[in-house]
Amino acid sequence: MTDVILLHGSWHQPAHFDELAGLLRSRALSVEVPDLYELTLDESTALVEKIITASARPPLVVGHSFGGVVAGTVRGARGQIFLAGWLLDVGETPAQLLAALAEETGTPPEGLAMAPDANGRLALDPADARLKLYGDVDDAKAAEAIALLRPEPPAIFGTTPTRVTWHTTPTTYVVGSEDRATPAQLIQRFAARCATVETWPTSHTPYLSRPTEVADLIQRHLS
Repeated sequence: MTDVILLHGSWHQPAHFDELAGLLRSRALSVEVPDLYELTLDESTALVEKIITASARPPLVVGHSFGGVVAGTVRGARGQIFLAGWLLDVGETPAQLLAALAEETGTPPEGLAMAPDANGRLALDPADARLKLYGDVDDAKAAEAIALLRPEPPAIFGTTPTRVTWHTTPTTYVVGSEDRATPAQLIQRFAARCATVETWPTSHTPYLSRPTEVADLIQRHLS
């Protein structure tokens, strides 16, 4: 049986959730952290739904950043929590939303600094990631997180769901008021799509800077 499914964001991997998963397991919760790297959205959704189907009761799905796109598509979850997550509707892509925001404001939104590697994948700049992803994370933990980052194909910005379930599933959005990885206008748009919104004084990765609070939030949604 699975109580909680944690979904990592782009550039991240399951190991980024080690501390949070350990906290949840210490509270007698069963946790699954699937690796979504290089999977399409449909493949990721199918993988998560396989875990849900195998569980005796519907688990809670938690999506961080781009992991929120997957979280918002899966069927059978008891609820969905979005940690600074991208919450797309059918037909929307990250590229479209960013372009529309640039047109609205007249300025290209500031995002993560990245550059193609030798294989054409986009690698994040470590110093920029330290500032924008892990701004409130202590130095040692941030260094570990940066070392775990993986380059992503540019195709991630064209990701679009063909169906979503967040319209009919209980949803909670956690806004990090110090988040510098995703434009604030988009974060507010995604948050407005959820039934419940909490705003925390955190950066883009509250599960690293405040793992106990995230574990408490998850446990409240399971009680």
